[in-house]
Amino acid sequence: MTDLAQLKQALKDKAKAIGFADLAIADPGGIEDAGTRLGLWLEAERQGEMAWMADRATWRADPRVLWPDVRSVILLTESYGPDFDPLQLLETPDRAAISCYAWGKDYHEVIKKRLKRLGRWLIERAGGDIKVFVDTAPVMEKPLAQAAGLGWQGKHTNLVSRELGSWFFLGSVFTTLDLPKDRAHEEHCGNCRACLDICPTAAFPAPFQLDAARCISYLTIELKGAIPRSMRPLIGNRIYGCDDCLAACPWNKFAVNAHDPYLPRDGAIAPQLADLACLSDQAFRARFSGSPIKRIGRVRFLRNVAVAIGNSGADSLIPTAQDLAEEADPLIRQHAIWALSRLMKASTFLDLPLTDQDPSVAEEIALCRAEVTARLPSFAG
Repeated sequence: MTDLAQLKQALKDKAKAIGFADLAIADPGGIEDAGTRLGLWLEAERQGEMAWMADRATWRADPRVLWPDVRSVILLTESYGPDFDPLQLLETPDRAAISCYAWGKDYHEVIKKRLKRLGRWLIERAGGDIKVFVDTAPVMEKPLAQAAGLGWQGKHTNLVSRELGSWFFLGSVFTTLDLPKDRAHEEHCGNCRACLDICPTAAFPAPFQLDAARCISYLTIELKGAIPRSMRPLIGNRIYGCDDCLAACPWNKFAVNAHDPYLPRDGAIAPQLADLACLSDQAFRARFSGSPIKRIGRVRFLRNVAVAIGNSGADSLIPTAQDLAEEADPLIRQHAIWALSRLMKASTFLDLPLTDQDPSVAEEIALCRAEVTARLPSFAG
């Protein structure tokens, strides 16, 4: 045990030398309750269109099903904390608010390389086999991290740490080595409701429960089709993710600023919506190369931009919305027409000769016309 304890300490030292903030080790069989909660969450159909959450639920519920040979799960944290309050970005509606985890390089690529480097070191030092994961497999990293003592799942369901606040990524190394395990972390939210009360879409039906179908991160990133019309006004200028529940957490007084790979790239903070709306496919790929934003593609990205334009209240963005309404993809046109209905005077919008062969766009036109007509003053007698 002494040798294993020394190995564990050496592993932590190596992890920090590589760039990780902290490391702890969980028993792969120590998250039985998480599997039960996942089952109830799926039964309530709170996963939205994320069918893959249910497809491999048994793998998520028990890491030993995912890999029967695993004996220890090494959990690691890496900070991406902003150096200012990202809620300030919501005060400039003609500019885009992008979740701060996406300001820099794609964390999947950065962390996976570091995990592999740490895993190779472990094999050279102690043998065994490994598998590394960073949000790329059916692994319940947050319950495992809580079981390892790195923090606790707060009322917003994200992990909270006394040392790092809410702003950090998680990665894991599964190993066949039976390493000394850490103790699970207790919950320290108390009576605080800051994360629940700030949510603009009321995505938390109860503390520690998330309705993903109402979450802005889901709506702007995971959802592939049209954003529900009732949700669009609530999104504001958020075009990729949402930081509200994280930013509201008082434990962020202990947050650590982002490491170099996650520092904001040029144009990542509060870009003009007009500039984003005119990106060609080539320009989109170039601008977001190496960024997690690239994975949603230009069409969903411009869908989100169109919604933000509709929420901006800026007459100056009407020509931009009109250009988007001429885009080849119907998903973009659909949301651009909605934006025009929000920005234009009622009479001006109703005078537009809007027609479209795509059924979803045609339906949007009809719904927008009905809503705008209802805004017109009525004269009795």
